[in-house]
Amino acid sequence: MEITELSEQEILRRESMNKLREMGIDPYPAAEYKVTATAAEIRQGFTPEAPNFQDAAIAGRIMSRRIMGSAAFFELQDHTGRIQVYIKRDDVGVEMYNTVFKKLLDIGDIVGIKGFAFITNMGELSVHCRELTVLSKSLRPLPIVKEKDGQVFDAFSDPEQRYRMRYVDLIVNPQVREVFLKRSKIIATMRRFFDERGYVEVETPILQPIPGGAAARPFITHHNTLDIPLYLRIANELYLKRLIVGGFDGVYEFAKDFRNEGMDRTHNPEFTVMEIYVAYKDYRWMMEFTEQMIETVARELHDGSTTVRIGDREIDFRAPFRRLSMTDAIREKTGFDITGKSEEELRTACREMGIETDATMGKGKLIDAIFGEKCEEDLIQPTFITDYPIEMSPLCKRHRDNPDLTERFELFVNGKELCNAYSELNDPVDQLERFQDQLRLSEKGDDEAMFIDMDFVRALEYGMPTCSGMGIGIDRLTMFMTDQASIQDVLFFPQMRPEKKVVRDEPEAYAALGVPAEWVAVLQKMGYVTAASLGGLAPGKLFNDLCGFNKKNKLGLKNPSADEVKGWIEAAQ
Repeated sequence: MEITELSEQEILRRESMNKLREMGIDPYPAAEYKVTATAAEIRQGFTPEAPNFQDAAIAGRIMSRRIMGSAAFFELQDHTGRIQVYIKRDDVGVEMYNTVFKKLLDIGDIVGIKGFAFITNMGELSVHCRELTVLSKSLRPLPIVKEKDGQVFDAFSDPEQRYRMRYVDLIVNPQVREVFLKRSKIIATMRRFFDERGYVEVETPILQPIPGGAAARPFITHHNTLDIPLYLRIANELYLKRLIVGGFDGVYEFAKDFRNEGMDRTHNPEFTVMEIYVAYKDYRWMMEFTEQMIETVARELHDGSTTVRIGDREIDFRAPFRRLSMTDAIREKTGFDITGKSEEELRTACREMGIETDATMGKGKLIDAIFGEKCEEDLIQPTFITDYPIEMSPLCKRHRDNPDLTERFELFVNGKELCNAYSELNDPVDQLERFQDQLRLSEKGDDEAMFIDMDFVRALEYGMPTCSGMGIGIDRLTMFMTDQASIQDVLFFPQMRPEKKVVRDEPEAYAALGVPAEWVAVLQKMGYVTAASLGGLAPGKLFNDLCGFNKKNKLGLKNPSADEVKGWIEAAQ
């Protein structure tokens, strides 16, 4: 690799890697390294009175070290945390200590340690190293967080870098790992909750000929062999309900769904949802089922407590949750009654409330706009919003007491929707008519209107029992349960814009300042990737840095004079 592609640290680490090989030490050995203990196990289980862990093997990353002549301490980090290691020249050998450990190993390298646990004279639990094994040489330096007088320096905290290089984030920010461990625990708790009640976990297609089950813009691809367009699923609802038709009593799926829509702190185009459908139930039963499940999750994650802090608010997930109809919620906040209102009356009301609309919006989207603008943000404690107008719910059963409404609820927490549930529509004639209504919206220009899925209508014609279904966003639930403000903080690898490439000046731009051609690559490697970046630098410091870089990397270049360097800087100003 050319010098312009590597930093000084990266060059030195590659040299160390090559020297290890010259010594007969493989920096990336293939053999299994048998680990017998973790940092956490030693911390929690060591008893100095009756010493245990006297023949332990641990492995992890070197995160810091203090060398004191013929002995040293370093911190080893494994997947459970950090522990101090004491290493001594007389124990591991002169070559291993003086050459390998002191000169060829770096912060970030992965090593294996065999030794025994003990308490130092300073009272700190440590592992005394008897044998050191190189397991993986790190060729890039880690961002090392420093702390002095209570202040933190050089923290790896830039969100874009953290999300783009999650592997580094996980190494240097241990609290990030805890968020994802809790996410895994949330899913495991929900899965156990469903399994204990006899419901079956299933899988449904991600590539679908018709994107159904929600009103959203899909991602489109093409199947070459079949020569047909396919869509990444926007929901798994219609396939799960086909299984209810087929005779399953209850099915659920943790699924990746995809919607080709905007990105913000609470939305990612690829997201995880859990959907469950249970035969012979209705939305009132599902409300109780949902609040019990979420209370169970909260208690599992918070040591038996149902109270969760989200930002500066305390949210109590203890069942039962408040119930409020959509009509009452809008009337409560605006004084406007949506009951029986026409599309034009709703549009006029939006205009009077200062809510933006467009010509493609039907009654359902106009009501949704009023609710979203005026009601959502005030729903802080868990609240079920129930009985939605029929125009808003094309897959939902009409309300048994009012045919203008549907048997639907959404759960709102901290001003955000968390889950959505119905008494599922099982009338095939009614379902087809509602699909056709969606088609008319599509013809008006609504690119989120649902497609007509005739196979699903055919499935209903074979008969689907009374059924209730519920979908809950796992990403948002994790945000609430772990107090994270952004969805990117609960996704290992959130969708990002392409990484911006550094624009470097051509050598001619430096030549115009008087910089010799052989020094252009050196300046750029030192971070001065444009000629203008030399302007305003301290001439003496740049001169010393250039000479030092030349010597360290054995470039063999003739050093410029201090006056020449000063001239470059003045020309760049």
